[in-house]
Amino acid sequence: MNAIKDLGIRQRSVGAWALGVVLLVGAFSLSALAELGGGLESVKADQARLGATRQVRQSEGYTVHEMRTGTGIVVREYAAPAGTVFGVTWNGPFIPDLRQLLGAEQFAKYQQALQDQTQPAGRIRRGPIDVELPGLVVQMSGHQRAFHGRAFIPQSLPQGVQAEAIR
Repeated sequence: MNAIKDLGIRQRSVGAWALGVVLLVGAFSLSALAELGGGLESVKADQARLGATRQVRQSEGYTVHEMRTGTGIVVREYAAPAGTVFGVTWNGPFIPDLRQLLGAEQFAKYQQALQDQTQPAGRIRRGPIDVELPGLVVQMSGHQRAFHGRAFIPQSLPQGVQAEAIR
C-alpha cells in the first residue's frame, strides 16, 4: 500500500516538474519569436527557427536580412538603423508561419481583418489578400508552390524609405 502511495506522490511530483519545464520553455520560446516591430534578436531567432542561412545587405536607410530555407522559402526582414524590424517579405513553395513572422499582436490584427472582410459562410478564401490597417499592411498572393507576400508597419518605415522598397 505504501508503495502505491509513494508512486502516486512521485507521479504527481514528476507531472508538476514536467509542467513547470513546459511552461518555462514556452516562456523562452515566446520571447524568442521574431516579430514585425521587434529587434534584431528576433531576426536571429527567425533564422534559427526556420533553419535558414542568412545574408545581410545594407541599403540606404535600412538593412535587409535575407534567409533561405532548405525547402525553398526566402524570407527578407527589413530593419531600421535602430534595429527595429519594420517589414518582412516571403516567397516560395509554402507560406511560412505568419504568426512567427508577424508576431502575436500583429498576427491577431491580421486574422481579425480577414474575418471582418465579407465572405459567404463556409466558403474558402481564394485570391490575393490585401489587408490595410492603420498600423499594419499585409499583402499576399500566389498559388500552390509559388506564394509571395509582404507585411509592414507604415509608421515604422525609416525616413526616406517608401513601402515599395519592401519587396
